[in-house]
Amino acid sequence: MVKKKEDEIPEWVTDEIQNAKFRKPEELKGSGYILEFYYEDNKIDVQLYDAVEDGRHIVTMDVVKDIKIDDLLKGEVYEFVFDQHKAPLSKKVSEFLEKEKEIEMKAIYQFELRSLELFDVGSSKHVNEDLEE
Repeated sequence: MVKKKEDEIPEWVTDEIQNAKFRKPEELKGSGYILEFYYEDNKIDVQLYDAVEDGRHIVTMDVVKDIKIDDLLKGEVYEFVFDQHKAPLSKKVSEFLEKEKEIEMKAIYQFELRSLELFDVGSSKHVNEDLEE
């Protein structure tokens, strides 16, 4: 008989998480800066000044194809326009995660960067406006 590991998450929990149904995305705007680039996955980690719905300030965003990661700058202030995709978890899964794993999670979130604009922090103008002059 195979002994079950204590750290193992039951199949019914992983099934629900892997097959989560995302609702229609909500478009959000927020300012912050880029922390890390993931070139192979076409993703970035972003630190936002205002928290997203679940309270996080650091999120990983998928980058749409028309934005080139090579053109982005770490540590510079941007205004990000992004879609927040949310898939609620059942009460049963949420309670299991909270009681057994001490993880408070009521939904799964995914973020997709739609556009961004670099701020010129030294002035009230955006960098794009300065380039046009």
